[in-house]
Amino acid sequence: MTHGDGLAALDATAQAELVRRREATALELVEAAIARVEQVNPALNAVVAPMYEQARAAAAGELPDTPLAGVPFLLKDLQAAHAGVPLTAGSRFLRDFAPDHDSALVTRLKRAGLIILGKTNTPEFGILPTTEPRLFGPTRNPWDVGRSAGGSSGGSAAAVAARLVPMAHANDGGGSIRIPASCCGLFGLKPTRGRNPLGPHFGDVFSGLVAEHAVTISVRDSAALLDATSGPDAGDPYWAPPPARPFRQEVDADPGRLRIAFTAEAANGVPVQADCAAAARGAAALCAELGHTVEEAAPALDGERLSRAFITIYAAGNAWLLDSLALAVGRAPGPEDVEPLTWALAEMGRRQPAPAYLLAVQTVQIIARQVARFLQSYDLWLTPTLAELPPPLGNFDSPPEEPLRGLRRAGQFTPFTPLANATGQPAMSVPLHWSTEGLPVGAHFIGRFGDEATLLRLAAQLEAARPWAGRRPPVCA
Repeated sequence: MTHGDGLAALDATAQAELVRRREATALELVEAAIARVEQVNPALNAVVAPMYEQARAAAAGELPDTPLAGVPFLLKDLQAAHAGVPLTAGSRFLRDFAPDHDSALVTRLKRAGLIILGKTNTPEFGILPTTEPRLFGPTRNPWDVGRSAGGSSGGSAAAVAARLVPMAHANDGGGSIRIPASCCGLFGLKPTRGRNPLGPHFGDVFSGLVAEHAVTISVRDSAALLDATSGPDAGDPYWAPPPARPFRQEVDADPGRLRIAFTAEAANGVPVQADCAAAARGAAALCAELGHTVEEAAPALDGERLSRAFITIYAAGNAWLLDSLALAVGRAPGPEDVEPLTWALAEMGRRQPAPAYLLAVQTVQIIARQVARFLQSYDLWLTPTLAELPPPLGNFDSPPEEPLRGLRRAGQFTPFTPLANATGQPAMSVPLHWSTEGLPVGAHFIGRFGDEATLLRLAAQLEAARPWAGRRPPVCA
């Protein structure tokens, strides 16, 4: 086959199949991906740390007999420790920090035969739902380079949307997989709490809010990757219920007739733009056309209470994170080492008494039970992914006199996604709608705890009914 542009059109499963059939080598896939990064990345600023020589060496070596072996892949520059490679988390404080080990997830990615080409841009410590760190500058959305690619996995999402690689690592503490998936027109699955490991340094992050996975072009790639990475690591404090069978098999399974709850309103009363509400309503209509029962319904949640609890946990978490990084780096950061929002959030966390943190955790756990009881009557709950279209770059900037402005702005943009982090439930953003301006808009589905299977079955059905892989952004390999 013709390499280059032909490879860019293929998802990870199809690229791996070329290697398995010996119609292409892993090194050919890697060289083509490097060429795409070199061609397109200057317009996007998605890849911030190339690892080309390591990738070439890995591709030239022996590959395992696995479904994704030989496929080029990118790591988000947050939490994913790769021995000897800088791990900046988008912060000047970590500019010169390189771990001496691989994280458990990276070990599993390598074991799956994925070839890591480099690391992608992220906002400092993944705090904001846009990717505009001062260290590396903004990642631009390939659908409109004046707009945000979302965050915090915006670098990964922009790279996949522009077809530099077919999928890339992402993680999610309040929507950071699903937000950029919506902004960039990708499939983004946040797995169940404890599904993927966070070790060796973390048992959980922010009391279980954070989950690891990826953004992908296709549903089958997301499922195959989850098969490769999921399962408990030695010493994990808890883990997700084991799946009944491999996730990849769910993609080919009939979802049956699902009962789906639907709402386009945000629990905290934030206004929802027409295109975002239309994306959810369109997804509801499509589900009904496919034979599912769709009802307008939502649990009676106190959205403001959840938001306050979330910020309490995030503030305490950022104070903890800076203290933890001080141990790794060998010195404590000062306000000159991090962005004003990060410092203000950590200072807020330090001022909070320990009981306030535990009360916030209790609030989150109460809400998790409310949502779990609601989903005893429904298989899935459908909402918009976001309340707005991808905003212009700079929209989350915090002036010196108001360092927490970006965080408050984030609450207006992302009222739907944090709930699944609070509850630990799996959730996905599915790219089924494009605005009149040609911008992608995701539809958001929350599943029952431990039940990625139902999400993947429905996602594959939606993908077959309304394919999105052929839609290419203006900036694309």
